[in-house]
This record gives sequence, structure tokens and C-alpha cells, in this order.
Amino acid sequence: MRQVRPCPKWMGVVLTFAGVYNLAWGAWTIVFPAVSFYYSGMEDPSKPLHYPQLWQCIGMIVGVYGIGYLIAARDPVRHWPLVLVGLLGKLFGPIGMVFGVLLGQTRPEGLFTIIPNDLVWWAPFAMILRHSYRIRTDSP
Repeated sequence: MRQVRPCPKWMGVVLTFAGVYNLAWGAWTIVFPAVSFYYSGMEDPSKPLHYPQLWQCIGMIVGVYGIGYLIAARDPVRHWPLVLVGLLGKLFGPIGMVFGVLLGQTRPEGLFTIIPNDLVWWAPFAMILRHSYRIRTDSP
């Protein structure tokens, strides 16, 4: 029988914080879709013909990720796929943003949004996945 190592407490704390942050950011984006654009220097999507609902949908998706992180916080090793999906989103989102800046479709000021939304989560999510992998691959 495989010996199970306990999950460090910080992992649950990080995932809980990520969940609450994502829920708050998602709610803020749904209620005030133009604010993020204002602070990043990007064009306001709430102007006529710019469909603020698209940005609100992104807020909803971010909020749903938050629910996943809160679920994963209870048992990060068992719910590692939720952490993996979150990390992938936090990797691919900034890649898309950088690509938009390089193509001139997004203002460089918009890159500041990826710091709290994505970059700060890379290391802890990767460490949680590494821990989960080690537990699952340890031989008896």
C-alpha cells in the first residue's frame, strides 16, 4: 500500500485565496466591464457596437475557475486536474495578451493585468502539481 504524505497547508490556503480572488475579479468584471479597460489604457468595450457582454463572459469564466480552485483547496492532490486547468489558463492567457501587443491589437499597458491575474499563480500552482505528481508516482 502506498504511503500518503500529507499535503502542506499552504497549498489549500493558496487555492482558497485564488478561488476568492477569481470570484471577486469575475464579479467585478461582470458588474463593471469597462473599468479594466480604462486602467489598462485599452479601448472601452462598452461603447456602442463593442459588445461588453463578451468581457462579462470572460468575467464569468474567471469566476467559474474560482469555484474550481475552492473545490481543489479541500484536497489539492486529489483535485490536481483542476489546478492543471487553472495553470494552463494562466499560461495561455498571457501568451495571448503578449501576442496581441506584438500585433498592435492590444496596448502594452494591458500587460499589467496579467501580473495579479496570472503570473503570481504560476509558481504555487506548479508546486502543487509537482507535489501531486510525486505523491502519485512514489513507489511503495
